[in-house]
Amino acid sequence: QVQLVESGGGLVQPGGSLTLSCAASGFTFAAGWFRQAPGKEREKVSAINNSDGTTYYADSVKGRFTVSRDGSKNTVYLHMNSLKPEDTGVYYCATGPLWAIADPRGFNSWGQGTQVTVSS
Repeated sequence: QVQLVESGGGLVQPGGSLTLSCAASGFTFAAGWFRQAPGKEREKVSAINNSDGTTYYADSVKGRFTVSRDGSKNTVYLHMNSLKPEDTGVYYCATGPLWAIADPRGFNSWGQGTQVTVSS
């Protein structure tokens, strides 16, 4: 399995920005970003096809978050703008085959998670 290392979380004020990074130990076909708030189920936030760059966003983050990749570094980024308190949670990156973009059960490698807190 691919090893994933996440970084970039932290505390930010509402309206602020953060960028999360997910460095993989090798090439992966698809990558996804998930988040889990206290007392809530984990939800998929964004995903990217690492072969052609096609992206997916949850309605709750569309227009505010952007997922991108650097193929030379096997790294995926989640650029988060206009952050809201409801964006608070532990963010995880995951990788897997292309079909995992449609079915998150396909993501088979997970990062350790990074805390994002949006608060004044």
